[in-house]
Amino acid sequence: MNRIDTDVALELASHEGLVRQAYRDSEGVWTWSIGVTSASGHDVTRYIGRPQALEHCLAVYVWLLERRYAPAVRDAFRGRVLTQAQFAAALSFHYNTGAIARAGWVRLWRAGDTAGARRAFMDWSRPAAILPRRRQECALFFDAAWSFDGGVTEFTRLTAGATPERSSARRIDIRAAMAVALGAGTGTPVHPPSQAPPSPSATLHPAAAPPRPATAPAAAFAGDLFPIR
Repeated sequence: MNRIDTDVALELASHEGLVRQAYRDSEGVWTWSIGVTSASGHDVTRYIGRPQALEHCLAVYVWLLERRYAPAVRDAFRGRVLTQAQFAAALSFHYNTGAIARAGWVRLWRAGDTAGARRAFMDWSRPAAILPRRRQECALFFDAAWSFDGGVTEFTRLTAGATPERSSARRIDIRAAMAVALGAGTGTPVHPPSQAPPSPSATLHPAAAPPRPATAPAAAFAGDLFPIR
């Protein structure tokens, strides 16, 4: 069974943004960390005006991946063996679309039509802004071309309307914090594949030490659950 390891978690995070306090997304939904909403069972409104430690943000993120998204991916490919690159690509696709169970490219791949599956994968490219992400996921699934560089774009300030302030964006290196979130410890090396050098514009900055978490550690997240919408 494919597990969520550092490479998988970093690859998916590289397509997302990070905000350490709760913010309103484009549809006005309170969101936090790396795309986490209260629909996950973890009430993110507790983080309104309360930035959290990077390790706590990532711990909840990987807990959500394992609890809600990875099972659906494993079910969609039940009976077939996925490489870790394929698992990471499918998980990223599902985290973004929520459609792994009904995606035609999955059915085509399972039927052995790799070329058709590759074409169908790119059918999920609307709005246009999602196209770069979809291309990278497609390349990862079909060509094992990883794209993460160990960093994520963090937004450090919010507007008066509680949306991320774009001018506050910065790239930070989250490899050590991700290892901690996954329980691997800071001594575990995480190396991006050699074919995916960092973008020249993606200068990574070490994360500053923010306030300590205001909630329980990852092992106790289940105590915060309520029915998913």
